[in-house]
Parts: sequence; structure tokens; C-alpha cells
Amino acid sequence: MKSHEVKEEVDNIQARNQRVEVQKAWEISWTRRILIVVGTYIVIGGYLTFLGVDRAWMHAMVPPAAYMLSTLSLPLLKNIWVQKMYKGSVK
Repeated sequence: MKSHEVKEEVDNIQARNQRVEVQKAWEISWTRRILIVVGTYIVIGGYLTFLGVDRAWMHAMVPPAAYMLSTLSLPLLKNIWVQKMYKGSVK
């Protein structure tokens, strides 16, 4: 491989790594979580209202609340799983 090919390959890898880091940041961001919670609440609330459910908007809080609880508990559960499966060898 010529030196300019190696440099181009390194640049491609760095660009890919940056894209992956941005995607990961979005996946764990509070902005994304809040948008999902609000969107879920609006969709479920509208659906329950359409069905004529009493106190539809109060009942619509259940799915978004469950989502938030799951996103808050998953990092802890992931760490426990990693410790058990890999005996703490992965950071």
C-alpha cells in the first residue's frame, strides 16, 4: 500500500468513528428520550380519546412512564450482565 492510500484509509476510519460516536450520543441523549416520551404520550392519549376511554390522558401516561423507567434501569442491568458474563474484563 502506498502512503497516500494508508492516509486515505486512516481518514476513512476516523470519519466512520466520528459518525458512530455521533449516533451513539443521539441514542443515549435525554433529548431523544424526551421526544419519545412526549410523542408516545400524544399518540396514546389521542388513541384512547378516540376510543372514548375515561380519563384517557391520565391512562396515556403509563407507556411513556414505563419507557422512562426502562431507559433508566437498563444501564444498571447492562453493567450487572457484563460483570457476570465477562467477569469484569470489559470496561
